[in-house]
Amino acid sequence: MSSAADGTQVLEWVERVAAFCVTEWGLAPITGRILGWLMICEPAEQSAGDIADTIGASRASLTSNIRLLMATGLVRRISRPGERTAYYRIEDDAWQKVMERKLAALSIFDDIAREGIDLAGDNHRARRIRVAQESMSRLATSLKPRER
Repeated sequence: MSSAADGTQVLEWVERVAAFCVTEWGLAPITGRILGWLMICEPAEQSAGDIADTIGASRASLTSNIRLLMATGLVRRISRPGERTAYYRIEDDAWQKVMERKLAALSIFDDIAREGIDLAGDNHRARRIRVAQESMSRLATSLKPRER
C-alpha cells in the first residue's frame, strides 16, 4: 500500500465484503472480514496474527472463524519449512466451490419440494410448494454452465 489513505480504503472495502457476507450468507462479520482481507492482502498468505492485527479481531475469535472458512473449502492453511507459524490463504478455486455448493443446494431443494408436492396432494398447499420449486429450478437452470 502506498499511503494511509490506501490502507483506509482497503479496510473499508474489507468491511463491504464483511457486510455482504453477513447479509447474503448469514456469516458473522469477522468471518466476512477474514475473507475480504485474504482476497486483497499482499502477500496472499497471512498468519493468524497478521490477520487479527489488520481486522482488529481477537485470536480466539479469529481461530474459530478461520476453521469455519477452512471447513467450507474457501481458505487453506499453509506451513513453511522451518517455521512454526501457520499461514492462511484463499483457495484458488474458492468461488468455483461456492457456486458448485449453491447449485447442489438448489438440486437438493428440488427433491425436497417434489416430496412436499406429493405429500400435499393437489391443493393450495401443493401450489405454494410448486411455485417455490419452479423458482428454484429456473434459477438452477440459469446458473448451470452451458455446453460449448
